Amino acid sequence: MSMVGGKFCLDSIRSYELCIVGNNGYEGDFVNEEEVVLTKEGAIARILINREKALNALNQGVMMRLDQIFSELEADVGVLVAIITGAGQKAFVAGADIAEIGEAGDNRTELIRKGQAVFSRIRNSSKVVIAAINGYALGGGCELALACDFRIASESTKLGFPETKLGLMPGYGGTQILPRLVGMAKAKWMIYSGEMITASEAYRIGLVEMICNNESLQEEASRLAMKIASNGPFAVKTCKRAIQKGLDLPLEKALQVELEEYDRVARSSDAEEGMAAFLSKRKPNFKGK
Repeated sequence: MSMVGGKFCLDSIRSYELCIVGNNGYEGDFVNEEEVVLTKEGAIARILINREKALNALNQGVMMRLDQIFSELEADVGVLVAIITGAGQKAFVAGADIAEIGEAGDNRTELIRKGQAVFSRIRNSSKVVIAAINGYALGGGCELALACDFRIASESTKLGFPETKLGLMPGYGGTQILPRLVGMAKAKWMIYSGEMITASEAYRIGLVEMICNNESLQEEASRLAMKIASNGPFAVKTCKRAIQKGLDLPLEKALQVELEEYDRVARSSDAEEGMAAFLSKRKPNFKGK
């Protein structure tokens, strides 16, 4: 949920000179499209959290813009994969805007509820979402990464949930999604202690799927995105839906979900095209239906 903004500077990152004061000028419900930049290239969308001076901290404007972007992407049948990254080299997203949370007073829970809804939209998007983590991913930044399908991290990446150091707790899904991903004991250790972990440790416990050097991060994310985008889009979307729907179901019910989704794919034009292309040894021309 949190960590950057306001007049706080965590001991764990003070040595990296990451203290941010104030809420970086954000006021009201204005959505600044320059703070979160969307570009598209074919079937791939790129989303840049563009608040480098604020270490790409999440404020209401950023959250509203992310919600807007993923609503737009959901309606864009031409996009299959989205890559999220942060501006600069220091941070993916170093947390939420603490000043904003502090100022919310009795409305803090409602503020967090709205943010949780945005991350749920990302997590449940029909698009495949890749987090290209280029530095600090703390609190809400780590939760944003958790909302993605894959996480690729640069060697300098640090991840963590420092909320308890401020007497707070994760609120954008961290207490629920992290243990499902890395196991309960490791999730408890990260959340209770508030300590950061390195990219290599995150890879070891399954929090990230790939580590690469800082210079090649975006290239590696693009390579994965292009590989996914070259596959049958209808099949990829249906696979994601089957996984998402069946994850928390008993196995027998989950297998039924798989059969229902498989039937949709089996009857699709893309399936006919893919098999015909394979048999005639040519590249398939998928239409996404």
